[in-house]
Amino acid sequence: MKTNLLSVIAIENDIQYHEAYRYFFSKYTDFPLVGLFSSVEDALINFKETMPDIIITEMSFPGTLGIDSFSDFRKMNPDIKIIVASEENDFRMIKRAFKNGANGFLTKPLTKKRLKNALYSVKYEGAVLSNDIAAKLIAMFHQKSYNFFSKRENEIIDFLCQGATYKSIADKLFVTTSTINFHIQNIYLKLDVN
Repeated sequence: MKTNLLSVIAIENDIQYHEAYRYFFSKYTDFPLVGLFSSVEDALINFKETMPDIIITEMSFPGTLGIDSFSDFRKMNPDIKIIVASEENDFRMIKRAFKNGANGFLTKPLTKKRLKNALYSVKYEGAVLSNDIAAKLIAMFHQKSYNFFSKRENEIIDFLCQGATYKSIADKLFVTTSTINFHIQNIYLKLDVN
């Protein structure tokens, strides 16, 4: 029998965040924290033991980028959901995270409510994006000509500007949330064109 609980591991090199994660997850009933690691290597070594459904990870670690390891996690579980939690909000890094397979991106500092909302968004809609990043993205849309995007991308942009979620956009356009995510990634790519 498949449980409705989604297990989570967090990979964070800042020990102060370890305490925050322990506290947050002690309050969440649908998302048991099954592992807390200081490095990607430790998380990979313990992956078969923890078998998480969701990974929350920092983007950068000393000497390496955590986003380069996403493919290693996906080899062990193709359905894993990955949320990047970072103080960085540079669009090149965000784009790289999504190209490497991230399902979401949150800027720090995290709060109990923001993280819980993000977990539910990933669970039910398949993706999550911090409001500050969404606001920057919308501002970039306003600066670009609508001719720059396809008809479908323009429809999605309009819905995003109205505050719609990926799931509600998918429902209105009669497509899957994965299709919306694909279009969003294309929009990111176009916004990065010089």
